[in-house]
Amino acid sequence: MRFKADEIASVIQQEVEQFESRIDVREVGRVIEIGDGIARVYGLSNVMAGEMVQFPGDIYGQAFNLEENSVGVIILGDYLKIEEGDEVRSTGRLLSVPVGEAVLGRVLDPLGNPLDGGPPLVTSERRPVEWMAPGVAGRQPVNQPLQTGIKAIDAMTPIGRGQRELIIGDRRTGKTAICVDTIINQKNSGVKCFYVAIGQKESNVASLVETLRRHGAMDYTTVIVAGASDPAPLQYVAPYAGCAMAEYFMYKGQDALIVYDDLSKQAVAYRQISLLMRRPPGREAYPGDVFYAHSRLLERAAKLSKELGGGSLTALPIVETLEGEVSAYIPTNVISITDGQIYLQPDLFFAGQRPAMNIGISVSRVGGNAQVPAMKKVAGGLRLDLASFRELEAFAQLGTDVDAATQSRLDRGYRMTELLKQGLYNPMPIIDQVLSIYAGTRGHLDKVPIKEVHVWESGFLQFVREQKQTLYQKLNETKKLDDATFAEIDAAIAEFQKVFAAGKK
Repeated sequence: MRFKADEIASVIQQEVEQFESRIDVREVGRVIEIGDGIARVYGLSNVMAGEMVQFPGDIYGQAFNLEENSVGVIILGDYLKIEEGDEVRSTGRLLSVPVGEAVLGRVLDPLGNPLDGGPPLVTSERRPVEWMAPGVAGRQPVNQPLQTGIKAIDAMTPIGRGQRELIIGDRRTGKTAICVDTIINQKNSGVKCFYVAIGQKESNVASLVETLRRHGAMDYTTVIVAGASDPAPLQYVAPYAGCAMAEYFMYKGQDALIVYDDLSKQAVAYRQISLLMRRPPGREAYPGDVFYAHSRLLERAAKLSKELGGGSLTALPIVETLEGEVSAYIPTNVISITDGQIYLQPDLFFAGQRPAMNIGISVSRVGGNAQVPAMKKVAGGLRLDLASFRELEAFAQLGTDVDAATQSRLDRGYRMTELLKQGLYNPMPIIDQVLSIYAGTRGHLDKVPIKEVHVWESGFLQFVREQKQTLYQKLNETKKLDDATFAEIDAAIAEFQKVFAAGKK
């Protein structure tokens, strides 16, 4: 076999040209223990807290515990594919997720990988999962309403853009339904929505995504899923990942809404990881910093100052209680962090009151600042009226005879309670809510049978939209009520009462 000198020379020439003097320096460690979603790694002496590390098979983990002789790593993927003795590489970067317009309309895992069978995300930007919340100077007061489309909430516990309103209650009392209604109601409002499912059944999440798609809400919504079958580290990271994706829009000067469903399951995942990492347990075996886990997440929701662009991120965290125990550890923690709570009571839910909101415990600390002037005017005394009605109702149930004035207050209370009931996935425009609540609080429904309240309401709203277009348009534009407008509404109601009475005959 003869060698061709010119061929050998050309190969050597090519290798010399491609040679790089740069050395690939990486810190490499070894897995000394693996199981239950965590790994102990020896040899990564310079790794940072929260740094990403890479296992074989393109599986990533995050440095969680920095100990004297080893590093505790939470594995963000299938830990069953990792074995003792496997090589672990430090990456020198913190955990981040893809952000931008490309995430809208997608179903993703907490690392930004698609779960909807669609193409991989193509984005030019990423954001760290952990980010410092804006300080006091970087915020402004919450005064712009975020309409949920639910009469009881928009009237009595209004939510503003940049607020954190906790939704709390036992399992299966309609917590998720309120959030889904709110997301559906953001259509054409410019608000980008993010729904983070933590520890939920995949079948429930699939039906929720289908509901959003059916109502055209997936166009502006991202669903981040860490299901019940996913490892605890992914369930722990999910809300921070969702928050990072939503924050992108807030810092761009836009409005975003994020739902954490639910933080009690995230706390359980965090407790599991912490106990496996041998961190000292505290009350109810939760680690001592479980409060910080939630506070650093919820404080990132804000209405930014004009200097920072004036964007907002509104958070609706959900917490599940056991047997109505609002004073348990995680519920009290989250109540103390948020700007109010909507408490859903099982008794009211099973009695047919949907949403099953307990008016006494539910509160919004932003109050009327987050209401349109028209709603503020008509719903001012509604909360107190309904609270006193509940007391009167309990008294009347004892079978005691009541005087005529008390009976009329009871009758109006029953009708207002009926009026505030609302079907699933049926959010109502704010002007319709104002007209409806005005009719109820001013006594125009006192003579209408309780069973016909909803028929009267839908008929009246249709009547105003079709035959009193000037009035409806004026309300929609100004969102204010003055004496002249009150007179117009009263005249419209009187006219419709005749139509309604004639229709019954």
